[in-house]
Formats: sequence, structure tokens, C-alpha cells
Amino acid sequence: MRVILGISAYFHDSSACIIVEGEPVAAALEERFTRKKHDQSFPENAIRYCLKEADISSNEIDEVIFFEKPFTKFERILDNFTKQAPFGFLPFKKAIQAWLKEKFWVEDAFRKLFVYEGEFSYCQHHIAHAANACYQSPFSQAAYLTIDGVGEKACTSYGVYEKGQLKPIAEQHFPHSIGLLYSAFTQYCGFRVNSGEYKLMGLAPYGIPKYKEMIYASFVSISDEGEIGLQLDKFGFLNDLKMINKRFEQVFGVKTRKAEEPMTQFYKDVAASIQKVTEELIGKLVTYIQQKTGMDNLIYSGGVALNCVANSKLLKNSSFQNVFIHSASGDGGGAMGAALWSYYQSKEKEIPLNQEFLGPQFSTEDVIKSIDEDIHFHVMKDEELFVRVAKHLKEGRVVGWFQGRMEFGPRALGNRSILANPSFPNMKSILNLKIKKREGFRPFAPIVLDEDFETYFEDDGYDYSRMLYVANGKHNAETIPSCIHEDNTARVQRLSENFNSKLYHLLMEFKKQSGVPVLINTSFNERGEPIVCSPKEAIDCFFNTEMDLLIMENVMLLKSENKHIKPTNKQYELD
Repeated sequence: MRVILGISAYFHDSSACIIVEGEPVAAALEERFTRKKHDQSFPENAIRYCLKEADISSNEIDEVIFFEKPFTKFERILDNFTKQAPFGFLPFKKAIQAWLKEKFWVEDAFRKLFVYEGEFSYCQHHIAHAANACYQSPFSQAAYLTIDGVGEKACTSYGVYEKGQLKPIAEQHFPHSIGLLYSAFTQYCGFRVNSGEYKLMGLAPYGIPKYKEMIYASFVSISDEGEIGLQLDKFGFLNDLKMINKRFEQVFGVKTRKAEEPMTQFYKDVAASIQKVTEELIGKLVTYIQQKTGMDNLIYSGGVALNCVANSKLLKNSSFQNVFIHSASGDGGGAMGAALWSYYQSKEKEIPLNQEFLGPQFSTEDVIKSIDEDIHFHVMKDEELFVRVAKHLKEGRVVGWFQGRMEFGPRALGNRSILANPSFPNMKSILNLKIKKREGFRPFAPIVLDEDFETYFEDDGYDYSRMLYVANGKHNAETIPSCIHEDNTARVQRLSENFNSKLYHLLMEFKKQSGVPVLINTSFNERGEPIVCSPKEAIDCFFNTEMDLLIMENVMLLKSENKHIKPTNKQYELD
């Protein structure tokens, strides 16, 4: 029995994963334990959870593997500084401090915290991304593509996956990066880099891409081979702590939006424009990769692969017959990818893995122990629970839904979710302002019964089970206005019974009572907070927002019965 621990750390979304004989048995992001969103610190808590869940001690691990090669990455940082000198000293000084403090010493950090005398190895960053997707895909052979901000040096890479092996073909190096381009516009529109890119994507449908040609003329070009070229004099990340500079702003003649300033139509149009450009850049690259490799299947990974709108355009317009994207395609999935790469690089995978629920779980008894004595609650069997919760949802109440093992990756897929009735036109505003406490333009995802999907959405034959693509709404989608976005699309989750049985049966009951087989499904957290992990965190979030019900396993809390409980008023750093 070979046991491998994968680790990602020190950049953003630190995580850990344990695989046993090639199968992931536990994985989690460090942020879920520290309650610091996108936590980049060494994932001590996530590692301890994985060891506990796998029921092994640290000295029983055969190999620990880190998701990138620190010295290669530092070489790139040093090379960039020597080219920019004497400019760029401030970011270089900050980088040196971080590297000398912790980034060089990941192996030492692990051995100090855990009893371990075995092998410690390193995996190339883009290989970790690619492996996480390739070894969990249903394909025996495919082209693979990774796009993100930057790994050690690569920003884009592609190759071929066949017979269990990753065979790199080419990569494009820093600073010419689609991910960094998108992040620069994220900052320009007033959102936080490595956190707010999904806000930029959600804002885009409110604008028109009127600045698309300006972006091509002033910021980026692309060759027939899919290589991009940034006009680097407009960007600040080479010699400053910011993504953009004054020359970037001068192109548009408008200053960078401050985070809490009103969102004007100008920034909406900018968002629409960079989204369109990004879709075209990816599309041209993918077309070239298909011609180069001759493959029918594409496996796509990296942080940019979380742009579900671009993903849908890729599916519709590429010449690949099939596309696979793993739901933890960003850096958080790097720990799993590194571990899988180490195990499978010398053997062929027999079955697709693609597991989603690898985090902590709590029994009904655990939940009851977490509830303070002065909180009123009810315990009931599944059948009664489904009936009562569906009735509350039908009447417009908002439900916190906490079940089973926590999801791995950024998506809430029904085990740490907030559920609501999409039939109410004002439900989007209620959720954004009173529950999530965030910007009003942000969309919400629908979850729909598998057998009813085609009634509400156009079915292109793709896997909509993991919120990785958007689907166009049909005429019936007008009856669920709170989960259809401005452009008549939705980041839909198509729910089958074998994917999430308990949520499936709740949705069946909701359909029985309301006639609607669709619910809003958004992550169980408020703005700036990581998705809840434990019952205690679910309870705190419940009383700190205006949710009406909290369901944890077979326990139900009603806000109306607990008016004496005061909110914690805990504040999180805004994302």
C-alpha cells in the first residue's frame, strides 16, 4: 500500500491531499480550518485532517511531494529583477523576505511539524495542474492544456496525455500570461487579484465589449501558434507591487476603480471587453493545439479554467469532440495533482477518479454536541426533513444546508450550500444583500434535477454536474428569474441521484410541492469568509446573516425559534 501526501502552499489556496494506492482519500484547503480566505500559509491543519481521515500516522507516509519547484521559481524572480534593475527593488525586497522566511524551507517546515524520515520530492507547477485533471478524466488519451497566472516560469503549457503519461510539447513563459492579463483588468475594475477574477466574469454580461479592439491594440497580441505578447510597458507586475501602472490607465483615460466606489457602466464595458478578448485568446490557442496534436479530447486545467463563461465558449467553438475540466483546477488542486503525478507517472490509471467530497464530515451526534444549550433545534428522519425544508423553500425562506463530507475545491456542490427558491424575482437581491453581504450584480447558480435539465436549459451534451460551464436558458427559465444572469445564462449544476443523493431527494420533494425542479445553490459563507467546514462555523454564519433555517445532517434550526441568539458580528476581510 503506497501512501503519498501532496502539499501546496505559500502562494494562495494552500491545500493538502492524501492518496492511497492511487486513490484520493482526503483533501482540503487550509482556509477551511484557519477561516482566512485563500490562505497561503503552510497547510498544517489540512495535513492533520488528511492524516486523521486516512487513519495513518505521518511516519507511515511513503512520499511527501510539493506542487512546484521552489528554486526554479526563485530563479525566475531573480532573473526578472536583474533585467528590471535598478527598478523593481520594492517587490524584489518583499519577495526575498518571503523566500528567506519560508518558501525555501517547505521540506524543513514539514519535518519540524510531523514525524517523518521518508522521501520529500517536488513536482513542476504546471505538471501538477495537468496531472490533477488528466488522472481524473475519463480519457485514456487526450491533449492537455494548462493556463494560469504563472507557475515557476510557465504561464501556458500543453502536451499529450496517453497511456498514463504526460508528454509536454511546449510552454510559454512569464511575463506573457493570459492569467496575469485577466488579473490586471480585475484590479483595474476594483477587485482583488487572485480573488476577484470571478467577480469580473460576473460583471461582464452587464456591459458590451466596446473596448475589445483597444485591448488588442494597446495590451495584447496573439500569434497563429497561440502565443500571446503583452505590451509590458502598461503593466506594473514586473517592477511594482501593482498589476497595472499609469500608462495602463492612460489608454482608457479613466483611473482604476477603488473597491467600494460605485460600479459605473464604463467598468462594466471594460469587463465585457476583457472577457471577450480572453475567450478569443483561449479559443485560438485551443484551435492550434488540436491541429498540433490531432487529438479528439482536451483536458484543461489551471486557474483560468475556472472561468466558466470562457469554458462554455470553448466547448461550443473548439474542434475537440470532448473537453474535461476538474472542479479544483486552480492552485488549491495542486496538492492532489502532485500526489497523483507521483503515483501514476510509472503506471496507467484504470478507472477515472474525479471525486469531489473529500473533506471533513460530522454525524448528527457531532452536530448536536456543537449546539449551545440555549439554542432550540429539532432532530428528524430524512423523509420528514425533506418535506419540511421543501415547504420552507417554497414559501421563500433561505436555507443553510450542511451535509456529509465537505467539497474539495472552490465550488459548493451541495454539501456546504445555501439554498433558496429561484422563482421569487427578488431572491437574488435578498441573497446578495442580506445573506452573502456582497455586490448586487453577482449571479447565483441554479441546481436542477437531471431529468428536468432540458426543460430549462439548452443541453449541449456536456457535463454540467460541477458548475464549470454556463448554459443558455430556455423559455421556461423565465420562471426562475433569480438564477438566470443578465445574458440569459446560468452556471448550472445538473444533479443526479448518484452524485449527491440527499440533495437530490430534497430537490425532488421541492419539485413535488412547488412544481419547480430548480433551486438556487450558492456556497455556505458570507462575503470574505471561506466556505464553512464545521457545525460551529455553520451556526455562526447562520446567526450572523438573515438565513431562515439551518439544516446540519438531520438537525434543523429555525431562526424564528432562536430570536434570543445574538449575531456574532464577526467581520471578514473583504474579498
